[in-house]
Amino acid sequence: QVQLDESGGGSVQAGGSLRLSCAASGRTISTSAMAWFRHAPGKQREFAAAVTWIGGGTYYADSVKGRFTISRDNAKNTVYLQMNSLKPEDTAVYYCAGRRTIVIATMRSPGEYDYWGQGTQVTVSS
Repeated sequence: QVQLDESGGGSVQAGGSLRLSCAASGRTISTSAMAWFRHAPGKQREFAAAVTWIGGGTYYADSVKGRFTISRDNAKNTVYLQMNSLKPEDTAVYYCAGRRTIVIATMRSPGEYDYWGQGTQVTVSS
């Protein structure tokens, strides 16, 4: 019902910045919140950040708090992830995800999200 298309991935040196974009199309009215997850080789997929469409409340993983900023443009149905002070450990495939319901306690759980993008590679070198 909803398609998510990520863009903005690439390679950057440690300390640099990168901005990811996720454009939603289809039945976007059913989406209550959007999030970014990341999956590094040999690691479990982990939560990075989330934002609600109404109100714009944000949630961050401790590992990215203070460095990453998630935002949304309701008119454009687009979510952004501004990544600053990037570290090599931030290297991963980043996935955009959407969910129909909002349960604060599960904002960090990938299993609670209903729509997923194809992923975009982010590589941070030292």
